[in-house]
Amino acid sequence: MNFDLTADQEALRDGIRSRCVSRFPMKRVRDGFDRSVWDELGEAGVFSLRADGFGLADAAIAFEELGRALVPGPLVWGHLAAGRAGGITGGIDVVADGPVIVEHLDAIDALAVIDAEGVRLVPAAVIAGAEPAARPLDPLTPVHRVGRLPDGDRIGGIDLLTQWRLEGAVLIGAFLVGIARACTDLSVAYAQERRQFDRPIGSFQAVKHILADMAVRTEVARASVHAAACTVDDPQMEVTRAVSGAKLLAGDAAVTNGLAATQVHGGMGFTWEVDVHLYLKRAWLLGTAFGTSGAHADTVADCLPAKGDTP
Repeated sequence: MNFDLTADQEALRDGIRSRCVSRFPMKRVRDGFDRSVWDELGEAGVFSLRADGFGLADAAIAFEELGRALVPGPLVWGHLAAGRAGGITGGIDVVADGPVIVEHLDAIDALAVIDAEGVRLVPAAVIAGAEPAARPLDPLTPVHRVGRLPDGDRIGGIDLLTQWRLEGAVLIGAFLVGIARACTDLSVAYAQERRQFDRPIGSFQAVKHILADMAVRTEVARASVHAAACTVDDPQMEVTRAVSGAKLLAGDAAVTNGLAATQVHGGMGFTWEVDVHLYLKRAWLLGTAFGTSGAHADTVADCLPAKGDTP
């Protein structure tokens, strides 16, 4: 499989990257998500890529750049719900009855809910009894605890449920790859600037090994995510296995690189002013979206041939 980007894909990547650099510097990202973020991404075509004739592989390229810039908001849900819901759309995958955690409740117009029967759309205005978390894991992703979600309107059945879970896992994986890449870039830059014993710390063998491992980890995850996206677009192998493997590798790359970046930054890595902790916390949060690492590992294991069977 050839992972070289086409000219159109390079133009898409460069366009999204340019928009992120100019419109979403870390100072603005730290302000969190609001309607202006949604509107600007909508103008850039992030949510309408599929309707405009692009495939999931193209969307993954865009979401990798969004992850690299750590753009906040329910972006994957907005992409999935494009054309089915108006306004700002958040989402949740409900795996069991009972209280749920809803992200960005104060900012969204509707909540897309994946349940055992399909997908339903719940207006945010009818969600009652929500309790905000005082200290969410990711400070840029406010969450509310909701005891019970209203029924809402059914917009799709099992087929849409399956499609959204596969595509959502790929796009979250692409975002996580962007986080892994950003942590690598931040660490390389800091290792070139920070000096000890009159030498950049990047010249020390131990730091070189950390940085090299981060780069390799990112590229392996990127290849896996792009392979999964291409497989969803044009199934040539087991789709579920490809998607679960990609989400698993991307989540591990983002979290492990976030921890490694904290180590490279030393004592500064633990401070609020340094951006590394924001990437790591987002990686932890997204690790539970569209399937946990454990669930995807089980899926990959279930797809493997039994001992003695022909693959």
